[in-house]
Amino acid sequence: MKIKNKLLTTILVLSLGTISANAVMTPEARMLYQEACSAEHQQDLKEAISKLERAITISNQEPMLYRKLAGIYSEIDEFDKALETYKKVISIVPDDAFVYISIGSIYENQGKYKEALEAYSKALDIFPEYKYNYYNIGNVQYQLKNYKEAIENYNSFLETYSGHTEARENLASSYLTIKDYSNAEKQYKVLYDKSPDSFKHQYEYGIALLNTDNSEKAVEFLEKAIEIDPENNSAHLGLAQAYQDLGKKDMSYEQYQIVLKIVPNLNTVRLDYANLLADMNKNTEAIDQYNMYIKAFPDDMRGYISIADVYKELKNYDKAIENYQIAISKDDKNIDLKKDIANCYHNKKDYAKALEFYDEILEVQPDDFNIKFNKALALHALKKYNDAINIYKELLTVKNEKSIKNNLNNALVSRGHELVVQGENTEAINDFKTAIKGGYTDGYVYYGMAKAYRAIGNNTKASENYEKAIALDPDKTIYSAEYSDFISSLYKPQVNVQQGNSESELPTINLSINTENPEEKKIEPIKKAEEKTSDIALKKSEEFIARGDENYKNKNFDNAIKDYQDALQLVPNDAVTLLKIGNIYKLKEDNTKAINYYQKSIIVNPDYTDGWFNLGLAYANENNLIESQKSFEHVIELDSNYNEGYAYFALGLAFENQGKKQEAVKNYKTFLKHNKNKEYIDIVQDKIKQLQ
Repeated sequence: MKIKNKLLTTILVLSLGTISANAVMTPEARMLYQEACSAEHQQDLKEAISKLERAITISNQEPMLYRKLAGIYSEIDEFDKALETYKKVISIVPDDAFVYISIGSIYENQGKYKEALEAYSKALDIFPEYKYNYYNIGNVQYQLKNYKEAIENYNSFLETYSGHTEARENLASSYLTIKDYSNAEKQYKVLYDKSPDSFKHQYEYGIALLNTDNSEKAVEFLEKAIEIDPENNSAHLGLAQAYQDLGKKDMSYEQYQIVLKIVPNLNTVRLDYANLLADMNKNTEAIDQYNMYIKAFPDDMRGYISIADVYKELKNYDKAIENYQIAISKDDKNIDLKKDIANCYHNKKDYAKALEFYDEILEVQPDDFNIKFNKALALHALKKYNDAINIYKELLTVKNEKSIKNNLNNALVSRGHELVVQGENTEAINDFKTAIKGGYTDGYVYYGMAKAYRAIGNNTKASENYEKAIALDPDKTIYSAEYSDFISSLYKPQVNVQQGNSESELPTINLSINTENPEEKKIEPIKKAEEKTSDIALKKSEEFIARGDENYKNKNFDNAIKDYQDALQLVPNDAVTLLKIGNIYKLKEDNTKAINYYQKSIIVNPDYTDGWFNLGLAYANENNLIESQKSFEHVIELDSNYNEGYAYFALGLAFENQGKKQEAVKNYKTFLKHNKNKEYIDIVQDKIKQLQ
């Protein structure tokens, strides 16, 4: 702020002095005073001084003579003589407020601001009604950098002289200097609204707007400031920050570049510049700038935090931790930094170290929900399931969130599996059941239940849960393998085949079903295992099967299923009975259950061609042509002449429905090599012609 020197108060004092001429002045002294005034008017100040000095020798107690003389000394810059003369006035009239104002003005012009403030303050004490003096006091307080006091006096002055432009400019500048941007913005707005064409504080107003989160308007004034003075680097930097706030990264980058080319060692801006580079994913450049800033300002923790943030983003957790640690050494109570460090240790899977910081944070913020959750996750990862489960349960009383429920269920299942290994099967089953009740749906929980029930000898429950696990996760081969091992441990199937109650027959080949799936093939049952199976159980199983066959023949399908399932309770590894149930579900057009039982039949007997073939038919009904194709290919691997090559016909249909004409023709031709039925041959040859 540039404050103009003013002698208006001196003129005012002189005029007042003329009006209040003291009655003790002699006629001769009065004549000399009038002659001095005339000489002053004619700019003959030397003569005016001579006349006044002679008048004073005649009337040496007349204050008006001294006021006039001091005023002329001020005009010719004889300030020391002026001050000495004004002090003579005070000795005669101690309560002359305007003399103190004149003294203050001289001191202010001399740059003696403390002395000026003392004089102006004395005048204020004598004559507080003279409001203009607040402006004088505000000016010298500004020069003394007593900005808060200056603001108070400028505001007092503007209460009376609200239109005074310079006072308001000085007030706005004072607010800006102490970073009271909100009040600075308000004062600059008043000035701009009053006279936008003559407004000359574009830069200052722009900075105030920038720091009151009005970056869009700040851009307007900062751009004008640069138009007026293209070399205003501060305006360029302010504009860079405004663009940065508005997400105009490229424009911000351009402004920073302008300044740094002119002032390459301007380290004060490197932190903001580096932050911009990081936002632009120019991480290597950002790191270089952060390092330059840190070198220039090694005690500023912001540099270490910012560079650590970039390293964390780059997943370089060791470098991130290193810089966060330096920052926290400067502020060991900073909880946010501890959270960042804990997060880095957690992400690099150093859960033990992460826990140390989580515990420190929770000592200060015991109710921090997210930190408790992260602590539970770390304990979970360290297989400290009991502690993790307790925290998950506590968190659920605060927020019933799905993610917490899922993690609790996962921890319960993991602890359940651990308990199974330890032989604590009853406790394990309780954990598994709790997880299932809580919404856990992965097959892993049923796999654990199966193992626990198997360990305590409940084979029925074990079998049920193995089946559920396989149904939920058919691709988890470990479930199928262990189930097969479980079945094998109970029973060993015989290799001879017993004729069933229905004859095997080929499905009819019909051109009209070109895009449909072949009819299921009826199959013969395999005799049940006898080793490790009591004769009573085996005989009872056969009775159930016979009754099921009868119900099947009479199309009492629900009763047949129940009979077959009763048989399986006694002999669980009977592939034929499993397949019979699958066939019934296929007839009922419940392909999902049909597929489930066909899959069980091949788990029990992986070489069971009928199981593989019927599985392929069921997949075809579901339009799952890829799995259908795989099933038929497996049949051919097991028996290339299966049912006189009919697997090739089924495989050809699967390829044809996928639009793979070449593969379809190849398999149809192979079918013709295996099958001698003329009706079938004619049908297939027609299909080959259509495809070629």
